[in-house]
Amino acid sequence: QVQLVESGGGVVQAGDSLRLSCAASAFSFSRYAMSWFRQAPGKEREFVAVISAGGGSTDYTDSVKGRFTISRDNAKNTVYLQMNSLRPEDTAVYYCGKVRSPYSTSRNPYDMNYWGKGTLVTVSS
Repeated sequence: QVQLVESGGGVVQAGDSLRLSCAASAFSFSRYAMSWFRQAPGKEREFVAVISAGGGSTDYTDSVKGRFTISRDNAKNTVYLQMNSLRPEDTAVYYCGKVRSPYSTSRNPYDMNYWGKGTLVTVSS
């Protein structure tokens, strides 16, 4: 059974950094793009970043460009989100998602067929 398990969330101050990890299992990890989304209280889940299956292509939402970096280690079946210069508006539950189709990327949450349970990031001002 496919599993995605996020870790690395916590409470930090504005300007600090965090690195989230998402450990994947039970599928051919290196064939699928992986994504990060986030959901703040009272808001819809929104796209943050996506990385291609091989790791050579990435895409970010505008609000995190230059601050967040998505990466992956296909040998460890893990995708990461390095978050620098955190802001209070980055406060949310962060989810990793598996893109449904092999070797394709997407910003659309409906193109993800598996999600982790999320990890909470709280940024205080």
